[in-house]
Amino acid sequence: QVQLVESGGGLVQPGGSLRLSCVASRNIISPYVMGWYRQAPGKQRESVATISSGGRTNYADSVKGRYTISRDNAKNTVYLQMNSLKPEDTAVYYCNLKETFQRTDYWGQGTQVTVSS
Repeated sequence: QVQLVESGGGLVQPGGSLRLSCVASRNIISPYVMGWYRQAPGKQRESVATISSGGRTNYADSVKGRYTISRDNAKNTVYLQMNSLKPEDTAVYYCNLKETFQRTDYWGQGTQVTVSS
């Protein structure tokens, strides 16, 4: 088992920035994919950004050029740097971990991001 704990959400004005963090409670077993998803009220959860154990990243078209996913393997942590935030980025952001060979699929509890003036 692994617990994923997100932090860094909050209220920010349009054009502002936030950095989300997700810490895993144990060493992550490669190969894996970690990612950030978000769910706005009344909408389905969607993938925002993912990073593999090999370092490959993927981004939703809506966040390309504004968001950056990164990781610190020594700290079992993945980050999401969010710049130029827009009101439509408002959502609960969830961290996810999938360990390929173990076939695990873990979710964090979510952190609220609100972009409003």
